[in-house]
Order: sequence, then structure tokens, then C-alpha cells
Amino acid sequence: MSARRYFGTDGIRGRVGEGMITPDFVLKLGWAAGRVFGQGKGGMVLIGKDTRISGYMFESALEAGLVAAGVDIRLLGPMTTPGVAYLTRTFRASAGIVITASHNPYQDNGIKFFSPDGDKLPDALETAIEAELEQPLRTVDSAALGKVKRVEDANGRYIEFCKSTVPPRMNFRGTKLVVDCAHGATYHTAPQVFEELGAEVIRIGAEPDGFNINRGVGSTAPEACCRAVVAAGADLGIAFDGDGDRVLMCDRAGHLIDGDRLLYIIARDRLAAGTLRGEVVGTQMSNLGLEHAFQRLGVSFVRVNVGDRFIMERLKGVDGILGGEPSGHLICLDRTSTGDGIVSALQVLVALKNLDLDLADLGREVQSYPQVLINVQLDTPAEVVAAPAVVQALSHAEAGLQTRGRVLLRPSGTEPLVRVMVEGVDEEEVRQTAESLAEVVRTHAQRAPRVGA
Repeated sequence: MSARRYFGTDGIRGRVGEGMITPDFVLKLGWAAGRVFGQGKGGMVLIGKDTRISGYMFESALEAGLVAAGVDIRLLGPMTTPGVAYLTRTFRASAGIVITASHNPYQDNGIKFFSPDGDKLPDALETAIEAELEQPLRTVDSAALGKVKRVEDANGRYIEFCKSTVPPRMNFRGTKLVVDCAHGATYHTAPQVFEELGAEVIRIGAEPDGFNINRGVGSTAPEACCRAVVAAGADLGIAFDGDGDRVLMCDRAGHLIDGDRLLYIIARDRLAAGTLRGEVVGTQMSNLGLEHAFQRLGVSFVRVNVGDRFIMERLKGVDGILGGEPSGHLICLDRTSTGDGIVSALQVLVALKNLDLDLADLGREVQSYPQVLINVQLDTPAEVVAAPAVVQALSHAEAGLQTRGRVLLRPSGTEPLVRVMVEGVDEEEVRQTAESLAEVVRTHAQRAPRVGA
């Protein structure tokens, strides 16, 4: 397959006003997508967005492009990414589009697409959209222009779906939760879901102003949630990211519970119920302690490349139902079609009740090895990772750890940086190895010619 020009590992993303994240490009993208999704016969596309100030601008641009291609639109307003995926399926839409940069700051934005089944777009459709982007924009005849309507009950529909993933007679009465919405798309859905299921909810990060998404709250800054749990004497805390497809938790003592441990408790519950099937799928970032915990349960665990796209491909290939990343992007295919922070959090709460466990108990079952992750910001991450000096330093680090740990060096698929991850038995050795390798990456990046120089 030839390299794509516009689409990354998770749609299109970048700094607002730069590159592809401009109103004129997004208008053309809407038209190109409309041409592909409508196939010359109209069709209908859903559009949702997170709470960034630039979302209004890009919503209008997409709307204009899609209408020009003859496609009808249903506007959802602020809506989580998995919420758009769900509604795309239930509306029998031609596609769903989310305007979001997920866990990035408000200065960034992006576009994600979903197929009619609520899945990420297959490569063939992304390639077809890119081909249309190279064509001149031609507006359909006025009689064939698309029409736009707003879905007034979008949030209510999604809230009911989330609740439906919990057994009918189960509730969370007597449970006190801190729910951190990251000032993002979950702010008017997540708290209501948990409250309607009986929990007492303390809301934080639920006052978006267009600029504060992911700022000091949410899964990218879970310390705020952990502090709030301790201060309120809550049973646990739940922290989402800006578009609601990730979730992290913290126990009653304020200790952070990452995606590895959340994936484990859901899998353990499915195993006890006899409904777990296929492999549980993690990524190269999944901790070795998680792998060992699954071995003790007799559960098959496999790693794939970082990114939910690769997890999904593996799950479908082995008829599996559970996968996830330490960052909190969890996939429960027996409940929904994509990673969903609210649904995943509900599955953890259900598992804790079924197994009669406290979230703190996971620390005794999944012993995480020391892991150091260093993000090195630079202009050309893929080129730097492939540089001979960096490749040699990576080989040296791996040889130094031998069987005591592992090293992962990769360019981010969503941001201009290289991720250096080292994991092993000895914390000091892990830290020194990570810092040494990161320094080699920085040094090479400083010596390399800058883009456009």
C-alpha cells in the first residue's frame, strides 16, 4: 500500500491554522469525504465535536463541503468520539465525523472518521478520500445540495446506550465517585450516566470554555482526580480525556490505576463469567507485569504496535473481545465497536462488584515493572528514529538490559515527538538507560538539518 499524504494513524490532526488544520482544507476534506461516502447518491453523515473553540469553525467548514457534495448532515454538537461511532451505527449513516484532537491541548484540532459500522475507516476509504482531495471541487446542482439538521436528543441516546452495557438489575448505589471530564466532550454525558445508575458523583473538569480542554485535568493530568478522591473521601476516581475515548482511574487512597490494570480487571471478570474469548491484546507499551498476570490466569496475551487501529485489527483477526493500552484506551468489543472511556469505566465498576474487589486490590495482582517514558520533541521523528547513530544506541541499550527488561523507541503517530520507553527489573538501570537513549535522540535531532532550512 502506498503511503498516504494526509491521514495519520488516527485521522488528521495538527495545530489550528497550520498545515491541514485550516478552514479551506477542511472544507475541501468535507467535499472529498462527501464524494466518497455519498458515492454520487447523496447519503447522510453525522458530525460531532469536542469542546475546543476551533470546533465551531471546522464544523462549519465540514458542513459546507459535505453539502456541496450533495450529502445530508446531522449535527450532534459536543459529543464523545465513541458516542459519534455509536450514533453513526444507529442512524444507519453513511459515515460519522468527529472534530477533535483527543488528549492534545486546545491549540490543536483534527478530524476523525467512522464507517457505517462505527469502526475506524479502512485504508481503502482513506485512500479514496485522498484521491478526491486532488480533484477540483465541483458543487452539485442546487437541487441536489445536502440538507442540515441538528439531532436534539443525541446526548440522551448515547447516555441510554452506555447504561445498557451494565447488567439490567445492577446499580452503583452507595458508591461515591469523582468523575473528571477534562473539560471535554464527556462533561454533559459521563456524570449523568453514573448518577442515573445510582452513584453519588462529584464532578471536576466539567466546565469547558473552549480553551481549558485537557488543561490540568483529565487522563493527561490524573493527579487532579486523585487529589479530589482523597479530599472527598470517595471510593474511586474516573478521569477521561478530551474526546472521551480514554479513561484512567484512581483508588480511594489516590493511587493511579492505569489502562493495563483496568484491562486486567475487565478480562478477569469476563474469564470468571466464561465469556472471555480469543486473545487479550495489548501494545508494545503494555507493562511486562500485565503479561505475567495474564499468564497466572492462563489467559493468552499478545502485543501489537501502538495504536487502537492495530489492537482492533488483531482482535478481529482472532475473534477476541478485549484489548487496550496503558494510556487508558480500552476496547470491549462485546459491548461496543470502538474504544469508549465511559463504557470501559462501567465495565470496571461491574467487574469490581462481580468479583467483590476494591480497586486497590489490583496492585497485588498486577505487579508493574519500573517503566520510564521520555517524550523528545522534534521536527522529523521518523527520520531521527531511523538514523544510524540512533539505531546503534538502541541496539546498545537492548544489549545492556539483556533479559532484565525491554526498550521501545518509536515516533508518535499523533504528535511531533519520539517516545523513548525503557522497562525492566531495576529502576535505576531503567532510568539511566532511558535518559541515555533520549539524549542520543536529542543530540542527533539538533545536528540534523531542519525542515525547510
